[in-house]
Amino acid sequence: MSELTHLDDSGHAKMVNVGNKTASDRVAKASGRVLMQPNTIEAIKNSELKKGDALQVARIAGIMAAKQTGLLIPLCHPLGLESISVEFEWEENAVKVTAVASLRGKTGVEMEALTAVSVAALTLYDMCKAIDQTMTITQIQLDAKTGGRSGEFVRKEEDS
Repeated sequence: MSELTHLDDSGHAKMVNVGNKTASDRVAKASGRVLMQPNTIEAIKNSELKKGDALQVARIAGIMAAKQTGLLIPLCHPLGLESISVEFEWEENAVKVTAVASLRGKTGVEMEALTAVSVAALTLYDMCKAIDQTMTITQIQLDAKTGGRSGEFVRKEEDS
C-alpha cells in the first residue's frame, strides 16, 4: 500500500508540495453514466426538454467545473488546464459521459476529469428531472491517465 501523501507525520491534512517536481505531460480520462428511462433519452435526442439542449448545457457545466476543481476539492492544487473535453455517448438506458483533461505540469489532472464527469452528469439530471426522477448517476471512474511519477494507468474492463 502506498503512502497517503495528503497527511503529515501527525496524521493532519496537508496539501502536497509539488514545487520540486519536474513538469511532464499529463492526461486523464474519466467516465460515468446517467441511467434513465427510454422516454428521457428520446426527449434529449429530440430536443424536447423545456430547459433547452441538455447535452450542450452539461458539456459547458463539466468544462467549467473542471476549471474550478482546486476550489471544490480541498487539497487539490489549482491547475491551469490546457485542454478539457466532455463527450456523450448513447447507451441502451443511459447517457455515458466521458471527460479528458490535459496539461503540462507538476501534478495530475485526474480530479479535473472526474469533476467534469460528475458535474456534467449532475447537470443532465437537473435538465431532465422534470420528466424523470428515477435517473441514477453511477460508475464515475478514472479510466486512464498518463504522466507523473506513477506513470500510466489504464482501467481493465473487468474493473469497470
